[in-house]
Amino acid sequence: MTQSQTSYSADQEVAQVRRRRTRGERIRLLLKKSPFTARIGLAIIIFYGLMALVGPFFAPYGESEIAGPPLAPWGNGFLFGTDQIGRDILSRLIFGARNTIGIALAATLLAFFLGGSLGLVAAISRGWVDQFISRSIDVVMAIPALIFALMLLTITGSNVWALVVIIALLDSTRVFRLTRSVAVSVSVMDYVEAARLRGEGLSWTMRREVLPNILPPLVAEFGLRFCFVSLTIAALSFLGVGIQPPTADWGTMVRETANMMQFARFDITAGLTPLMPAACIALLTIGVNFVVDWFLQTTSGLRDET
Repeated sequence: MTQSQTSYSADQEVAQVRRRRTRGERIRLLLKKSPFTARIGLAIIIFYGLMALVGPFFAPYGESEIAGPPLAPWGNGFLFGTDQIGRDILSRLIFGARNTIGIALAATLLAFFLGGSLGLVAAISRGWVDQFISRSIDVVMAIPALIFALMLLTITGSNVWALVVIIALLDSTRVFRLTRSVAVSVSVMDYVEAARLRGEGLSWTMRREVLPNILPPLVAEFGLRFCFVSLTIAALSFLGVGIQPPTADWGTMVRETANMMQFARFDITAGLTPLMPAACIALLTIGVNFVVDWFLQTTSGLRDET
């Protein structure tokens, strides 16, 4: 290897290290300047993620294990008591985090893949393709989502895969509308027209020219969609057509422990037990919304600077 080649490769390594250092510094600076609510939101999301990933390994009891007497009060070996058949509430909350968050994340990713792809195709193709996809989406959106989901789950049966696919199909309509609306304004830009004139295909134009320029609103919408999907899963489970027992789910836990509210005048913790899974859902929604608000403020500030 010649001296010039050696110096060129060394310069490349220095440039890569400098870029990595600059990117890390930007992330640290961004986190340092983030508001208090954003840090709270990040802490909540990280906590829930860790609880979903490794929490079941540290749960005091199994997901459906009969650990003690039915309706045991808080304490005495059961931090949040037991349910109507003696299962530990804390353990089921931990397992419920894995099930609820995992299914919500899978459904949201699938919804964005379907709705985002169709939205990009409609925005770039225009013409009859855009009209056909848009009118079909309008027909689906005209039906109330919860009623449509109840009808489809009654037909297909309540299982995890059916739940993920049905919720993803229903939520992809909202993703389609957003993706198409933001992609239409980008698809008429000069660089997109230049790509078409060069003979680039639809897939290449979508991935390389349009998608990178519409990512901020899609990322923000992903967080909001995730919250809505989590609430939808909990609502379906509460109605009895979502995640089925003995699998732990926050919506199912609210339904199973709802009758404990009548004992609140004798034991205040009995009235609080049904509120624990509902509080888990609410806290997750608040944390995600804090991060989404911070992300929107940050991206709008960067656009103003440029």
